[in-house]
Amino acid sequence: MSATDLPREPVPQLALVGRSNAGKSTLINAITGSRVARTSAAAGKTRELNVYAVEYGHRDLKRLFLVDLPGYGYARGGDVSANEFAGLTTMYFGRPAPGTGIPGDDAGYGPTGALLIVDARHPGLAQDLNAWAWLSTQDLAIGVIVAKIDKLSRTERVRNVHAWETSLNAPVTPVSALTGEGLENLWTTIVRLLTHP
Repeated sequence: MSATDLPREPVPQLALVGRSNAGKSTLINAITGSRVARTSAAAGKTRELNVYAVEYGHRDLKRLFLVDLPGYGYARGGDVSANEFAGLTTMYFGRPAPGTGIPGDDAGYGPTGALLIVDARHPGLAQDLNAWAWLSTQDLAIGVIVAKIDKLSRTERVRNVHAWETSLNAPVTPVSALTGEGLENLWTTIVRLLTHP
């Protein structure tokens, strides 16, 4: 989907931002409870904005759109693809969010909130820190999900989660899409971001 084909319904949108191979697709499948997002061992597969409609049923959040952006850090097709992805991301974040009182035009709405998805095994990567700094300049609610915690021992988890919080100077939510650990806390974070932007 291109930035001119975004949802036109006034439903909250959650942008998922992360490095290529950070586990966004696996996380989307865990959030939706189905295999809607294609996963791959090869990085850089997502080349467009992928939008997933999710029925949640929370009293404050009955429905939302998850918007998976192309991963940064590696893009099949080299610099040309990377530049296209950067332009797509900038265009998407430049759209008015649903509920802001600014009507969406024929191009649709932009994000209500965003989650930065980072890999628990690699705290403090410059690309992730740069993405967080950029997201922090956007006028929307943002949060951080530390994915793949199942790949670490209990001691490593504690150490790396603390390292992430320190490097980003922000609270983080540790999650394992494979084991389900932290998914309830993830939903709490999603509801907070989208209902109190």
